[in-house]
Amino acid sequence: MLIKVSYFSKTTSSAPLAIFRIFFGLLMFISIIRFWALGWIDKLYIQPHFFFSYYGFEWIKPLGDLTYVLFFICGLSALFVALGLKYTWAIITFFLSFTYIELMDKTTYLNHYYFVSVLSFLLIFLPAGNYFSWDTFRNSRLSFPQIPQWNIDVIKLLLCIVYLYAGLAKLNPEWLLQGMPLKIWLPTKDDLPMIGFLFRYDWMIYLFAWGGALYDLLVPFLLLNRKTRGLGFMMVVFFHLLTAILFPIGMFPYLMIFSALIFFNHQFHQKIIDILHQVFRIKYHKTYQIQNSLFQDSLINKLKIGFLVLFFLIQIGLPFRHMLYPGNLFWTEEGYRWSWRVMLMEKAGNAQFKIVDNASGSWFYVNNEDFLTSFQEKQMATQPDFILQYAQFLNAHFSQQGMTNLSIFVDCFVALNGRISTRYIDPKFDLTEGYESFAHKSWILPFNE
Repeated sequence: MLIKVSYFSKTTSSAPLAIFRIFFGLLMFISIIRFWALGWIDKLYIQPHFFFSYYGFEWIKPLGDLTYVLFFICGLSALFVALGLKYTWAIITFFLSFTYIELMDKTTYLNHYYFVSVLSFLLIFLPAGNYFSWDTFRNSRLSFPQIPQWNIDVIKLLLCIVYLYAGLAKLNPEWLLQGMPLKIWLPTKDDLPMIGFLFRYDWMIYLFAWGGALYDLLVPFLLLNRKTRGLGFMMVVFFHLLTAILFPIGMFPYLMIFSALIFFNHQFHQKIIDILHQVFRIKYHKTYQIQNSLFQDSLINKLKIGFLVLFFLIQIGLPFRHMLYPGNLFWTEEGYRWSWRVMLMEKAGNAQFKIVDNASGSWFYVNNEDFLTSFQEKQMATQPDFILQYAQFLNAHFSQQGMTNLSIFVDCFVALNGRISTRYIDPKFDLTEGYESFAHKSWILPFNE
């Protein structure tokens, strides 16, 4: 008990949290502008006729042309977060709008979208707007140059979880012994200047595979240690810039680079604030407010800490849920998402749906292009929950046309990490009898080497 009291009573400068807020908000603002400018709002959320929803979130749907308004709100709230303008409302609005966008169609699922949602949710509980912000410029009583140490440490903990789980996920034969899927991806980059020719050699593929795993497992400890922090940050910059060059994954590499700055001491962040203060003539208050709710042993603070403990227990336990399912994780993908498994597999598939009218005995095949975009079809053909949801949509669609007694079967073949394409779904299983749940989908055929 004494250890808990002493730790939660320890204070530190607000500067690291303020700098983290600024960079996070600016990167998210740029990300929204980039997404809009590239035409992805229309392509991903307006043009498709059908959207794949997440289990339990079927009620979240794209809003038609109002989707542009949703993105505008999300981008504006990100800018407000960076400025520290109405911070509490801004970060809540950003979390809700960004997460709504993420949940509109699971076709666009990416680990870094999930990371942004989790991180923005965490920031709701932290006083990131109480120093070097527009709010404190207008009201000095809101300025808290000192905050509890745990407000900084929870961000470090989240980053450590992301790295360590990404590293643990790479400790598998596919990645380490076969160099997959890097052996598929990297040779396509042989036209890059200076280094491209190296990707034609297997030793370089395995260097990337083993180096990537070691990086993820070691960099959190390098960043946590004062003596190795500089080396760790150089590794972060090198790794993520190289990743940005090799793979089109948007703003994620830059988000991870700037997030790693949180591990540096408060003097480093205060220097950044002083530079910003001199360049932009931004006024801020350094007066320490002794009486404030951040340090009171109040019920609200106890509930906040208790809730964050539960939050991190979920983050630690959730990636292990795949152990509750039988079969090869990469094959079934049951428990794959939301587990920090980053770029671990390459799957390609083809799914042909057969609609059988049980009343007349007639049948026909579906042209998936009539209902799905090419990107949606690609994602659907290799993921069981997509296949089931699409079959349910087809059942509802053709039932509305008067075919009320239908059976739907799929002839699906999938190639995993360069293997020969093999049958994926039991072709005799009537998908109209399936339903989504957390239970294992027994109609997925066993993985066969």
